[in-house]
Amino acid sequence: MAKRVFSAALLGCAALALAACNASKNEAIAVGSLDDAEKASEALLRTGGNGDDWGAIGFSYDEQRFSPLTDINERNVGELGIAWFADLEDARGQEATPVVVDGVMYVTHAWSKVSAWDAATGKPLWKYDPKVPGERAVHACCDVVNRGVALWGDKLFVGALDGRLIALDRKTGKEIWSTQTFDADKPYTITGAPRVVKDMVLIGNGGAEFGVRGYVTAYDADTGKERWRFYTAPNPKKERDGAASDDIFASKGNATWSDTGEWQTSGGGGTVWDAIVYDKDLDQVYLGVGNGNPWNHGTRSNGEGDNWFLSSIVALDATTGAYKWHYQETPAETWDYTATQPIILAEQAVDGKPTKVLYHAPKNGFFFTIDRATGRLIDARPFVDGINWASGYDLATGTVRNFVCGRAVEH
Repeated sequence: MAKRVFSAALLGCAALALAACNASKNEAIAVGSLDDAEKASEALLRTGGNGDDWGAIGFSYDEQRFSPLTDINERNVGELGIAWFADLEDARGQEATPVVVDGVMYVTHAWSKVSAWDAATGKPLWKYDPKVPGERAVHACCDVVNRGVALWGDKLFVGALDGRLIALDRKTGKEIWSTQTFDADKPYTITGAPRVVKDMVLIGNGGAEFGVRGYVTAYDADTGKERWRFYTAPNPKKERDGAASDDIFASKGNATWSDTGEWQTSGGGGTVWDAIVYDKDLDQVYLGVGNGNPWNHGTRSNGEGDNWFLSSIVALDATTGAYKWHYQETPAETWDYTATQPIILAEQAVDGKPTKVLYHAPKNGFFFTIDRATGRLIDARPFVDGINWASGYDLATGTVRNFVCGRAVEH
């Protein structure tokens, strides 16, 4: 376990080394003269800046995780060494991507703790412990990890394992506000990083394995008050929730679930535990939705329906949370393939025309290219060998070609 902690510290230093390099050769990418608060706001998040900062876990809204810095390259990468390291206090899983702004590194660690460090020297600046009750760990499928923070102006946001979304003063680590995002009597958790979208902060949850109903909520970044909520599995009575997801479930989504089945007592799953991406060009939010509960489609929904929105990419209006489109990568999900892996936004030529696309590589073994404006499937190709649940996708219809008793058939 000590080795794991040490490795986490080294990863932090690697991020430091990239973020702290001199970016004088990259002035063309600069976002202009930013004051201290702007360095953690939309001006930085739209482009990622010139590389002096790493303002979000995915570098920018597009989440391409690419730094424009050129000082470190294939010729000198072998000369990198440790500038400093720090032992994190909990010998548990560490999965956070550090965020570096204005020379300060912000990182979360096990038990949803947050710390700030001088990125040049490794000097600790402050530490915040939300004091998550130890018994909450029983609901964490994969250890008491946390994947990072989101910055906005003078605030830092973190999701705690016990369901709190917490706003801190990023200069002092003092708590500004806290709101409970789920029913603590149910086996939900939060391990993913929040995402800031305009003046809102978005957070999902985990726990599909233990029997919950997934959703994502947008909160006012200044006050912590709820702005909208979108459920990714239906109401157990197929009734309205007073949520942004009501209309799409009433018109189409409910019909993709059986009228009886274990999903009605288990919640159906479909948690969005990390993959939330904002499209600054189309003003949309994309959600990567997880597995169902129970896992087995025959038990969950009596073998009936595709079970929207399990294992889907869902596009929402960023301001209201209203449904725009979705693409279900694994219809009637029954293998825990999920669609919760990182979503990357880009632009590429499609039929000779520049097209805004998203890339996604879930556990079902296919690499997807999807039109961000419409949800149309552009391409789906295997990125691993030995896929045995499907033979491919029909690009004209977007439907999967399933294997049934070794014979490929249309879904």
